[in-house]
Amino acid sequence: MDFAAVRKSVYDVLKLESFDLKTKVIGLEYYEDLFSPIITMKLKIINSGDPILPLVGGERLVVKILKNSKTNTDLDFSKNPNDYFHVTSVTDVIKETGKESFTLHLSQKESIANELSRVVKKYPKELNIHDSVKKILTEVLQTNKINKIDKTSNKYGFIGNMRKPFTVLLWLASKSVPVKSKDGTAGFLFYQTKEGFNFRSIDELSKEEPKATYTYTQGNESYDNNNVKVNNDFKILNFHANRNQNLIEKLRLGSFASSRMFFNPLDFKFTDPEKGLFKESDYKNKVDTLNNKSSTPVIPPGALELTTTSLQTRQNGGSSVSQSFYGRGRNPEIDLSNTPSRLITQILDLGTTDKEVSTDFNSEPEKYQSQSLMRYNLLFNTELYLIVPLNSNLCAGHNIICNFPKSTTSNKSEDDEEISGLYMIKELCHHYDSENSYTTMKLIRET
Repeated sequence: MDFAAVRKSVYDVLKLESFDLKTKVIGLEYYEDLFSPIITMKLKIINSGDPILPLVGGERLVVKILKNSKTNTDLDFSKNPNDYFHVTSVTDVIKETGKESFTLHLSQKESIANELSRVVKKYPKELNIHDSVKKILTEVLQTNKINKIDKTSNKYGFIGNMRKPFTVLLWLASKSVPVKSKDGTAGFLFYQTKEGFNFRSIDELSKEEPKATYTYTQGNESYDNNNVKVNNDFKILNFHANRNQNLIEKLRLGSFASSRMFFNPLDFKFTDPEKGLFKESDYKNKVDTLNNKSSTPVIPPGALELTTTSLQTRQNGGSSVSQSFYGRGRNPEIDLSNTPSRLITQILDLGTTDKEVSTDFNSEPEKYQSQSLMRYNLLFNTELYLIVPLNSNLCAGHNIICNFPKSTTSNKSEDDEEISGLYMIKELCHHYDSENSYTTMKLIRET
């Protein structure tokens, strides 16, 4: 059976300053991560010619790796000097007579610029978050490698406070609500792929069409469960599934339900706690997910007794401060999607400093905070680790379909509905060595 995409790839260009590394690299790995603002690369080098070391950091690497099958594309970072990689560290150094080996860790110039730049200026709360993101990328980080920025429906004013660009951009992602919001869709991701920087809504990513379909077959069979011949370049070579069902951790994070209480510094009052209850059951149907078979745990009758402390309403300088409580007693059945396990308290953000004090809240945290918290945690319910033949078309954030056969004693072949289906690529690594080329991925979805 022919796995064209597993064959070794050809280094068309692989040059570190004046050193040609094409015959010296024994392994190259390229990484993308949905939760990382930078792409990285790692090279394992054995050199017996003129010494390359010492390297002080910052040296430029030009890379172009040719595709090894019709289903692939070139991995090309050689056309523009802005795309070159730079040495960030050197590890695993071994020096012998006439020979040296070491590992190079590299990233693009924006990772260095992030350490040398700071967000200083004031961004007014009349500005949509996606506009602030564009300004930080172009004016502070000074990059033109912007792939896609989804529009946000909410505005947010802030002052940079000398923070690094990536820190601010990741912070803004957690506060963003997409334009097509259904009151349960807060939560963005800021990350980089070979296509550039992305500021994407999780819901928008979930709705995108799959980029590829992969099938797992037993042994060396090249047919799927419907007896249709499959392209071996899209065969799953190995996989491992992990379901993240840590109930205690989810309760601590408030993944199912949370209670929110906000303090207004203008009138010294708390928001109504009865209106601060955020329940997964109210928002689950408003979220665009990769898999609609999600469920929330239910604690059976008599399993535990809820006990809470009751704090009576008190008067404080004429302003009442009320707090919500559940009381004491035995619950016949506890639906965790309606029982808050986390209390979130916060001072309401009134925005940046202005000549006149504004009573308008900044970006309405009572709406987005619990939504984004639920959305991030919901996405990691199921994790799937794959090894497949090289597919350099794929990027972090892409959706793919995975089909797995169902374990059965019958002669009828069918897909396992529990693990098969649509997944999003959270992490991706293209691996190249002297014999093979393949892609490893960490996939995630709600279930």
